[in-house]
Amino acid sequence: MQTSPHYTRHYTPRMDFDLSWILLGLPLAFVLGWFASRFDLRQLRIENHQAPKAYFKGLNFLLNEQQDQAIDAFIEAVQNDPDTSELHFALGNLFRRRGEYERAVRVHEHLLSRGDLTLADRQRAQHALALDYLKAGLLNHAEAELLKLEGTPFEAQARLALLANYERSRDWLQAAQIAQKMANANQGNFDNRLSHYLCEQAAEYVANQQFDQALSLLQEATQTAPAAPRPSLDLARLWASQGKAGDAYALLEKSLQTSPSSTPLIAGPMVEYAIASGHSFEALELVKTSYNMSPSLDVLDAIVALEATLTNPSPVARDWYVHHLEREPSLVAAAKWIAGEKLEHEQFHSQVQQALDHAVKPLLRYRCAACGFEAKQHFWQCPGCQAWDSYPARRVEEL
Repeated sequence: MQTSPHYTRHYTPRMDFDLSWILLGLPLAFVLGWFASRFDLRQLRIENHQAPKAYFKGLNFLLNEQQDQAIDAFIEAVQNDPDTSELHFALGNLFRRRGEYERAVRVHEHLLSRGDLTLADRQRAQHALALDYLKAGLLNHAEAELLKLEGTPFEAQARLALLANYERSRDWLQAAQIAQKMANANQGNFDNRLSHYLCEQAAEYVANQQFDQALSLLQEATQTAPAAPRPSLDLARLWASQGKAGDAYALLEKSLQTSPSSTPLIAGPMVEYAIASGHSFEALELVKTSYNMSPSLDVLDAIVALEATLTNPSPVARDWYVHHLEREPSLVAAAKWIAGEKLEHEQFHSQVQQALDHAVKPLLRYRCAACGFEAKQHFWQCPGCQAWDSYPARRVEEL
């Protein structure tokens, strides 16, 4: 009976000791948890602020045309926030502008591989990837990606890119199909472009001596774009090569009416076919009328060529160059007139003529109105910028 109090005295203090630790531990755990949560929130805020800061830093570099630094900033932003699609788009576009097409492709392919990408961003990434391939010159890959954009908000842009792609690869049938789709969707008038495609195909048939197929295509081209000069010129050339100079002349005589701005291109061939078919006097009246309405060096040459073939030409053919100089200054006309003149010091004529011919060469070129590319011959599609109908019919001296 005496041992119970002793047992009780030893047991009670141990219970007090355990409860005190529990009472002390609860507040401590709460405080530690509170600090941990504050630390996590702080870290989250820091991480959330780092990406926008790097992003705006990249934009600032871009505005200052510091592309290398901008790329570094955007890479940092992507690393801090790999789920932000806008940063990927910015980085991919920068790589493309820098010519680093492989890296641009990787960025946009990574975007497309993400399962959480919205439909709008997926279509945007698809378009960006197609542009990467186009810029890299991987036309087959670009075509495959562009075709996937049918029925999307990027459809019109994709069709334009496809059109340029098919033109570069000279796939005129595919180009015509895309142009027709765009015309049907009211994305512009493509009649002249379609006529060019037909003429290009006809030229390939002519090169292979398949004249019937070429004739059919050229006739279709004249119907597709009645006011365009190229189908008539190409068709007239084909007829003339087959001994139908009279038909060729009649066609170009009509083309003078439907395409008066192209008279400098039409006058020379028309006069050639007129002489071959016995229509010289008729053609002379036409080119004189055209010249009086709008003087041109090529029309002037056509008049001189016709006058030279006629009996007792009046005035003397070469005097037309003097008449042209009376209307407007022209080094080209002066050089052509002097070529047939007797100079006071005739022994120096060849040197003088050689110097004049050298000086007028740049003036006889054609210049693209879109990019300024100059060429000795007239092009329907500029070799420099690939624009159609960008070369005026007049020479550089007349612009």
